Parts: sequence; C-alpha cells; structure tokens
Amino acid sequence: MAYVPQDVLDRIAALEREVRQLRGRASMRPALNQIVHGDLVVGEGGRLLVRAPGGPAVFETGQSPTAGDYFTMLRRDTGAQALSIGANTYPGDDAPTQMIRMWDRSGNAIVMDDYHADRFLGRPWMPVQLHPTGRQSHSGTSYEQAWVGTSPAHNAVLRLSLTTWAGTGGGQTRVVLTADGTDTTLAEWDSPAGQWTGRVITHPLHGLGFLDDFSLRVDNRARTAGQTVETCLYYAYTRNTRTANDTPNAPTTTADAPPPALTDDTP
Repeated sequence: MAYVPQDVLDRIAALEREVRQLRGRASMRPALNQIVHGDLVVGEGGRLLVRAPGGPAVFETGQSPTAGDYFTMLRRDTGAQALSIGANTYPGDDAPTQMIRMWDRSGNAIVMDDYHADRFLGRPWMPVQLHPTGRQSHSGTSYEQAWVGTSPAHNAVLRLSLTTWAGTGGGQTRVVLTADGTDTTLAEWDSPAGQWTGRVITHPLHGLGFLDDFSLRVDNRARTAGQTVETCLYYAYTRNTRTANDTPNAPTTTADAPPPALTDDTP
C-alpha cells in the first residue's frame, strides 16, 4: 500500500465534513422559486412576464420594447386585455399618460380615466338629472323653468339633446348651468312657429372638480302671449373628452383655504 501522508487524509476528511455542512444548510434555505425576504427588482428597461400554459402572457409589467412606455397589463388566458395601466393606443398619443383601463371581452374600454382631463372619470358615461316641471308646456312670455336638476360632475363634458315646439309667433329656449352660485347660459335659441326645433349642446364642465355639484335648468317662453311653447328632453349625460379642445378649465382654488373637515361619510 502506497504511503499517504496523514495531513492529506486529514484534509480530505475536513473537506467531507464541509460538504456535509453545506448540504445541510442548503436544504434549510428557501427554494429558488420563492422570495421570502427583500424585493425583486426589474429595472433598466426590463419586463416581468407571467405566461399561461400555451404561451400568452397573462401578466406583464415593465417597459415596452417597442414604444418605450412603462406599463402594466393583465390579460385573460386567451391573450385579450383585461386591465391596463399605460401602454396607450390612443390616436395621436405621442407621450405616455399612464391611463388606467378595464376592458370587456370584446376589447372595449368599459372603465377608464380621462385621456385629456386628469381629474375626471372617462368611462362609464354618467346620466345627468333633469326633471320636468309644470312649466314644461306653458303660454307665458317670460322664461319659466321647464326642466331642472342637480348632479355631481363625473365626466368632463356635458351633453344634452332637446327639442321645442312653439305656437304662433314662435318661442325661445335657453339652458343654464349653475355652479358655486354662478349662472352660465350654455345656449339660447329661437324656435319657429308650428314646428319642433331640436338642439344638441356639448359643453366642457369648466371650473368644476370631480364630484362637484352643478345644477342645470332648461327655460322656455312663448313669443306671443296665449300661445303654447313646449320643450322635451331626449337625453342628458356627461362623457369623456375626445380632443384636447374638450378639456375643461381647472377649478379656481384658494391657496390658503383649509382642508375640509372629516365627517362620518367622508370616503
């Protein structure tokens, strides 16, 4: 038997002990598919993708390799969009706005914020309250309220459709918005005698914040005493902006105004 120095045997035995220790410690550590403590960081233009069996990415977040926009996308296992933040496909979009959208299974955005008006809901569109009064049809020559109502501002743009019928001499109609005690006439027009005259009004809600209350009224009057004027409402709702020109002016605020007091119904 060849001579093996004792110190070499001792070194081999020591190495074996260290290997056993390392194996034991490795079995005590978390599996490599878990993060028990600390953060997982994906940076420098990277993305995190979770794929369904078969390949479609059902979750992805990070930077788009094509548009360069940071985004988060949640998809159904068919690959159809379900929820998105950023990754805008809005026509003419040349900068990331980080809109949030919820999509139906047909690819329609059913819940979203507003592309041009940051403080407003984009979809769904919300109805505006307008209720008929006893003067919806009357024969006076002074303006009387035909429709009235108060609603919170959900979307950025108000839209109304009305029609007025007038007897001999014709009639006149106007739509007035009231906010913070100030009346603003949105439209006023004449209606020829003996026919229905329709009018569609589209008006950004200037100076209003999200959920600020505003009141609307539709007034009408006859041009000739004793002749009937009648105004009917087809629809009244608010919608999202479609172009930058739809963007309402920002509310006027007082810099030194104290914050509102909290109440039991404060969200």
